[in-house]
Amino acid sequence: MSASETLRQEAEPRGTWEDVRDLPPSAKLVAKVLEYNDTMTQQQIAEETLLPARTVRYALNRLDEENVIRSRFSFSDARKRLYSLDIDA
Repeated sequence: MSASETLRQEAEPRGTWEDVRDLPPSAKLVAKVLEYNDTMTQQQIAEETLLPARTVRYALNRLDEENVIRSRFSFSDARKRLYSLDIDA
């Protein structure tokens, strides 16, 4: 990650639960699952929520638009991304 990416990520305001309230039910479910599980891959989220992979992708995109999740590459498998909740309490 470059220094400009780090600064850009730090400059973005963190989301709140109010931002999640108006999202689709699938995004709310993914947010709750991430609240109880620290960091998960998309596949793990799909298995935990029993949602199709496409629905999980959509939910993660919506949560990312609201700045309520963080994602990073997995060090063990660079093809995968790890997602975690990033909400102001």
